[in-house]
Amino acid sequence: MIQMFHVSKSYEGSAPALSDITLNVPKGEFLFITGPSGAGKSTLLKIMFGSEAPTDGQIIIDGRNYVKIPPADLPGLRRRIGFVFQDFKLLPGKSVFENVALALKVMGVGPGDIKARVNRMLSYVKLQHRANFKPLSLSGGEQQRVAIARALVKDPAIILADEPTGNLDPALSNEIMELFKEVNNRGTTVVVATHDRRLIDLFGRRTVMLEGGRIAGQ
Repeated sequence: MIQMFHVSKSYEGSAPALSDITLNVPKGEFLFITGPSGAGKSTLLKIMFGSEAPTDGQIIIDGRNYVKIPPADLPGLRRRIGFVFQDFKLLPGKSVFENVALALKVMGVGPGDIKARVNRMLSYVKLQHRANFKPLSLSGGEQQRVAIARALVKDPAIILADEPTGNLDPALSNEIMELFKEVNNRGTTVVVATHDRRLIDLFGRRTVMLEGGRIAGQ
């Protein structure tokens, strides 16, 4: 599902963010990416998502080489990937329903389909009763569940999550990770970047350790 071959990423004026990363994530796997702050976790996920291009190396997602396809084709490929951010990135002026619906509107889905799919997804994350609320009126855990619903409503093949529990207490962190586990059990490939060793030990999935932009263990 995700294959990376000797991937490196450098930014002008700074040390390499990633160096010689070779990684294979099979379809349907739940993978943790861990390491200290600055180890390259976020950069790795951005390259998987296609929002950053590697300086060197190749990355193949679902059989397509991101390095070789025309830039105009990237948005279509990204629709198969849901991205969940640590800071939620919800639009404060729009309701929960509107935030989740936005991804489908961008895809050109019709209003009837949008209503059915968003309601179904909000029910799945147990937030249908909050559909008309604005994000800032919700708890942190509820906001993160809205962000997950927004990522899932596209029915993606892959979910990437960057420190999705970084702003949550342990109980809410467990709740969010259980939701990712359910998503994975449905067949979606899930990659979670986290520095939380407690969660990694609790869920017991394959873990890749990054240090200084390199794979230090897996």
